[in-house]
Amino acid sequence: MGWLDRFARGKVPDDAMATALAAAQAGDYAAALSIWEPMARAGNARAQNNIAACFSGGHGVEENAELAAKWFRLSAASGDPVGQRNLATLHFRGDGVPQDDDEAMRLYRLAAGQGDALAQDMLSWMLAEQGDYEEARLYAEQAAAQGVAASMTRLGNLHHDALGVERDAGAAVAWWTRAAMLGDADAQAMLGAAHLTGGGVAADPVAALCWLIRARDGGSKLAHKFMPAATGALSGEERAEAARRASSPLPSRGVP
Repeated sequence: MGWLDRFARGKVPDDAMATALAAAQAGDYAAALSIWEPMARAGNARAQNNIAACFSGGHGVEENAELAAKWFRLSAASGDPVGQRNLATLHFRGDGVPQDDDEAMRLYRLAAGQGDALAQDMLSWMLAEQGDYEEARLYAEQAAAQGVAASMTRLGNLHHDALGVERDAGAAVAWWTRAAMLGDADAQAMLGAAHLTGGGVAADPVAALCWLIRARDGGSKLAHKFMPAATGALSGEERAEAARRASSPLPSRGVP
C-alpha cells in the first residue's frame, strides 16, 4: 500500500548516503542517523525522508509520528518522490497528520509523476476505489512496468470485470499469471479460479487447486471462496499432487 521502501538512497550515487543506507539495513540506525542528520539539516531531501522513517518506525530514536510527519513534509516540499509518497501515506492513514484522502492523492500524484512505482500503484488503487477505472489502469500499467505485482493483479481484475476496458479474459489471466509468479496471493487466487472455470485459460483442476493453496497460504481471503469447488473436483491422488506442486518454489518461467 505504498508504505514499503521508506528508506532510500537517492537517484545519484553518494558514498555517504550508501554507507548510511547499508548501516540502516544492517540495523545500525545510530550510525545511519549520524550521517543522515547533518545532511537532512542541510536540506538533503532524501536524508530528510530517511530521518522521518526512523521517527515513524522507532528506528534508533523514540517513535514519534509528529516528528516523522515534519521530516516527511520537508522532504516532500523539496520534491523528493519517496518523501512525497510517504507523506501521502501518513495522510491516507491519519498517522501524525489529519486523515485526508484528497491530500494523500495529491501527494501520490506528485510522486507518481516522478516515476515512483509504489506511488503509482497506490494512486491506481485509490482511483479504482473512486470508480475512475481508466486513469486507474494507466497508473497500474506504469507501476506494473516497474514490477509492482499488486498493479498487475489490479490490471487483471480490470480486464476481467470490464472496468475501463473491454472484457478480455485472456488479458486478465496474463496479468494474474505475471503477478502470481511474483507471489501476489490475490493474483494466485484469481488464477486458480480461472483454471477452475476455464475462463481465459484451459481448464486444469489440479493447477487450479495448486494456485489456490498458494493463495490461501499467502493470506488471500479470495482463495477460500473457490477452495470447496476445487477440492471437490479432484480425486484424493489429484489433491495430493496439487499440494505437492504448491509446496515447491515458484518456477522462474511457466506455471505449475
